[in-house]
Order: sequence, then C-alpha cells, then structure tokens
Amino acid sequence: MRRLVIALIATLALPLAMAVPAHAGGLDDAFAKVLVKKVKGANVKKHLQALQAIADANGGTRAIGTPGYDASAAYVEGKLRRAGYKVTRQPINFPESWSENTPPVLTLTAPTSKTYTPGTDFVTFEPSPSGDVTAQVQGVDLTLPPTPSPSSTSGCEESDFAGFVAGRIALIQRGTCPFVNKVMNAARAGASGLIVFNEGQPGRTDPYPLNIGEWRAGIPMVFASFAVGNELANTPGATVRLKVDANLVLGTSDNVIAETRFGDPRNVVMVGGHLDSVTAGPGINDNGSGSAAILEIAEEMALVPVKNKVRFAFWAGEEIGLLGSDQYVASLSEAQRDRIRVYLNFDMIASPNYAYKLYDGDDSDGVGSPAGPPGSAQIEKQFEAFYGSRSLPTVGTDFDGRSDYGPFIAVGIPSGGIFTGAEGIKTPEEAAMFGGTAGVAYDECYHQACDTIANINDTALDVDADAIADSVARFAFNLRGIPARTAPQAAAATLSAS
Repeated sequence: MRRLVIALIATLALPLAMAVPAHAGGLDDAFAKVLVKKVKGANVKKHLQALQAIADANGGTRAIGTPGYDASAAYVEGKLRRAGYKVTRQPINFPESWSENTPPVLTLTAPTSKTYTPGTDFVTFEPSPSGDVTAQVQGVDLTLPPTPSPSSTSGCEESDFAGFVAGRIALIQRGTCPFVNKVMNAARAGASGLIVFNEGQPGRTDPYPLNIGEWRAGIPMVFASFAVGNELANTPGATVRLKVDANLVLGTSDNVIAETRFGDPRNVVMVGGHLDSVTAGPGINDNGSGSAAILEIAEEMALVPVKNKVRFAFWAGEEIGLLGSDQYVASLSEAQRDRIRVYLNFDMIASPNYAYKLYDGDDSDGVGSPAGPPGSAQIEKQFEAFYGSRSLPTVGTDFDGRSDYGPFIAVGIPSGGIFTGAEGIKTPEEAAMFGGTAGVAYDECYHQACDTIANINDTALDVDADAIADSVARFAFNLRGIPARTAPQAAAATLSAS
C-alpha cells in the first residue's frame, strides 16, 4: 500500500514534469521529500534481520559460493519481484577452490644466483594460475627507500607502466590501491609474471597469505618481503625464475540486478552495493547495511514513473576482488557504459563508531587518490546538501579502490556514495563531530564473526538510508550538472584519473 501511495502521488505530478523546472521546489525536490519520509530505518533493519537469519541458517556466513549467499540473493530477488521489478541474474565466475601442487619457486638466476624461501621470503598470491617463467625483472614506479608513512602508488595506474618491456616480470611495491589493480595493470602491460613486495614501513615488511580473488590476468604472481623486493630492485639486470604450480577451479554465482519500469534508458542512474559477506561472518554491517537500504528504497519507489531509469545492483564477490561489479562493467559495450550517467555505491553505512564519510569526488581534501570522473564532484555536493539540511557534518573519504565503485571509475563513469568506516581508527576531530570514541576502529567487528545484527548503529542506518533515498530520488528526475558521456569523453576521464 505505501508503494502505491507514492506511485499515485508521482503519477499525479507527472504531467507537471515538462512545466516545472528540476530544482529546489521542482519535481525532483518533491519526490525526494516523499521518498525520504517513506524510507525508514526500522524497515531497513527488517531486511538486516532477514539477512542475519539467513546467515544463522547457513553456517554463520553469506560469502560467495556458500548457501548463505545463494539464500541472500534469493531473498533480494523475491522482494524485488514482488515489488514489481523485472529482475535479472548475471552469472559471474569466482575461484571456487585453489590449491598448490608443489611449493612455489622464486630464484635469482642472473647476474648471480640465489634461491628465496617459500613461506618466509615470499608466498603465492591466491588464486594465482600456474606458470613457469624466467625473465628479467623490471621495477614499476617504486618508492625506495620507503617513506616513513605508507605512500607508494606503485602499479596503481596504467601510466606507471610507461616504458615497461612486455615479457618481463613486473616488480611492484605494495601501497595505496588494492593488489588486484596492480595485477590487472601489470597484465595489460604485457608482464609475464608478477612480484609484489611489501612496502617497507614497520609492520609492512613480511609477506603473508591472502586471496586477492583475481585469476584472469593469467600470469603467475607472488607476494614477497620488502627485503626481497628491495634486493631485486637494486640488482641491475636481475633475472629470476618464477614458478607457480596450482589447481584452480572456477565456480559461478550471480549478481542480482533490477531496474525501474519507467525512465529513459538512455539516462541510467545506477545504485549498487555488495551482497556477499566474508567467510568469517554474516556481514550485517559489511555489507548487509548498504544492501538493505538499497532494497528498501527500491521497494518504496517501484511504481513511480521516474524520468531517468534507475538500476539497482546487488553485487556478488566484492569481498574477494570486486568480482561482480568488475565483470558487470566488463560485459558492457561502450554505448551501454555511456548510458550510465552516475553510479552510487553504498558499502558499510551503519558502522557502530560511525562517521558520515562521502566519497571525495572533487579531491577537495587533496590527499590520496585523485578526483573521480567528471560529475563525481556534483554527486558529492548533492550528498553534502542533504546532510547540511539536517545540520550534520560530513568528511571526505578517498576513492581508494576498495569497493564496487572501482570498475565504474575506471571507465569514466561519475561515482559517489556513503561510507561510515571500517577498520580505520576514528580521530579525535571525528569524535567531536560525530560522537563515538576516538582511537577506536569505526567497526571493531570488520570482517569478523561478530559483524552481526548487534553490530549496527541505528542512528547511522536511519540517517544514511534517508540520504540515499534523497539522492536516488533527485537523480531519478534530474541529472542537471552531470556531463553527458560519450566513448571519447569516457576515455579522457579515465586518463585524467590515472
């Protein structure tokens, strides 16, 4: 009934769309006010309780490849279909199992000989494919000696590989962006193998096992200690043998995608968040919170005749390398990408020790990653306006590549969203702004079994759900200020962000 009320209001207002300009007091403003009133934190929390029950019934997890994820996807799909959406499942691949047949090999063969020890000097990146290559090593934008604080951007940008000789083994330093970004950039540059080494600051010197979720690069890859990387970087003409002998089995899972029946398909407002948890826990804040808010908003606006088509995405496999969003974007033609005018990402919106963080679309804080593609600044400003209307402060957060906006930014699609913090530590300044406890993580249960329904801050959940509703509603009727996209413009935006 509540969705029908909104639909009737919007239907009555629709004839005014051509006459009423899209600004404060216009149709976008009117719809935003109605949708924000209809979207309530208590209803979002009901979806979270359902996700918790799913995890409880399936071994305490909703990770991709588990019955818990399958049940989560079925829950979301069922709610969307009952609301009146056309729902599609997009199959994606993920590493279902991976094991090594024999220990990996990393040996310096020239100009001198030296054998490095697996498990101590280096480990294989799971799920590296098998490969056996002997080639010269070439360093990529290394910061040696390392700075006192982490600062390396080695391999984060395609431009780092200018002058890289195809067929060599790329030597890359940890830092700034996800390992997967470095892997894919190295593969695109023609590397025959990959050695990533730890950055070198205290606590960032040794290798450790980790799953980066990426196998499509098709090259053997290992993670080495800072000592190994530094030695290879400072050995002129260093040539190494790199061997990985592994079994990789791929599984299939699904993104869940739905879009409004109404709206111009040439102007798509895309709203997404990942539905999977880590294996260790139920993932109720990370990222049940974002998924639940998106689902509630989708239900509330299902029958509204919006001007621009709104597409909702619930991604699979974010926790093991942004797999769902990455494979979705890769599946689109240039024309299909150009139709996506904005991408809004919501990942962890109810952290217990929260801060209201907005993705820094204009790089106004001047640190870390650069600004997002053209239009990202306008997305940030729209969120700022909502929080400002409630006299709530916000701070910026970097596009650091750790969530599903990454593949969209990479192809020039303007992006933005909300984040309330993960394992990072809340500053005294943030505690003064938002309350909570300084010197403590925003979410002490990040990626742990204790990320349950008890790990949600109800205030943040309610406020952020309203902020998402406001932004989605406004973009659904008004894309003023968001530049039109064409393939050449998208390519230029990608270059400017690299």
